[in-house]
Amino acid sequence: MQLSNRQTQILKAVVEEYISVAEPVSSEVLEKKYNLGVSPATIRNEMVYLTSEGLLKQPHTSAGRIPTPMALRFYIDNLMQEKQLSVAEEVSAKESVWDSRFDFDRLMRQSSLALAHQTGDLAVVATQTGDIYYSGEANILDMPEFYDIDVTRTLLSLLDQQSKLSQLFFERAYGDDPIHVVFGADLGWPYFEPVGMAFTYFNAGNNRRGSLAVLGPCRLNFPKVIPTLRYFSNLINELNGNW
Repeated sequence: MQLSNRQTQILKAVVEEYISVAEPVSSEVLEKKYNLGVSPATIRNEMVYLTSEGLLKQPHTSAGRIPTPMALRFYIDNLMQEKQLSVAEEVSAKESVWDSRFDFDRLMRQSSLALAHQTGDLAVVATQTGDIYYSGEANILDMPEFYDIDVTRTLLSLLDQQSKLSQLFFERAYGDDPIHVVFGADLGWPYFEPVGMAFTYFNAGNNRRGSLAVLGPCRLNFPKVIPTLRYFSNLINELNGNW
């Protein structure tokens, strides 16, 4: 996708503002909050172009724009700057699972709890043998996307559908990236369009392979979620000699 420097900067600003506030983003907000160096009118014209290219869309009730899954993917692949875990966050993560290192089942439970705490989203840990662990259901209730009871019911009911989760994490074909991002629109499931997820895998030895996932709105805080998933995956892999 060929975007000018200015278009790229505007798209990055729209995505980061939307991740932060969960509301359509206007040209006036971008001009005030981001150092783009151009007028609101110029920003507006570029946003119209980005909309025509399928990167932004305009909700019916708003003059602002929100990024599409295509824009979010472009942001993740090309523009995002990861926010690495602080030393304190790494210590907290390790302490939260350390006492469970000799008990695989307990480790999976603690990992889901810690992952939900670190990200503020819904965390799901699934093993290839069909065990499912999750935590953070209450986290999503504060997010505007889940004020819609049909969306919330659909996501939470997924947690009890072992075969559907196994298909999602272990049977679908994904690329070679160690961390996969899937949007509800990719899946075509009813009421799932507002949902986004990121997940990766761990291999704890003795055929104990599984996935670590963070689920929430499409506007997941990917700069934080992706390095957090990577850290937890590496942590579980390092502990695999304890079973």
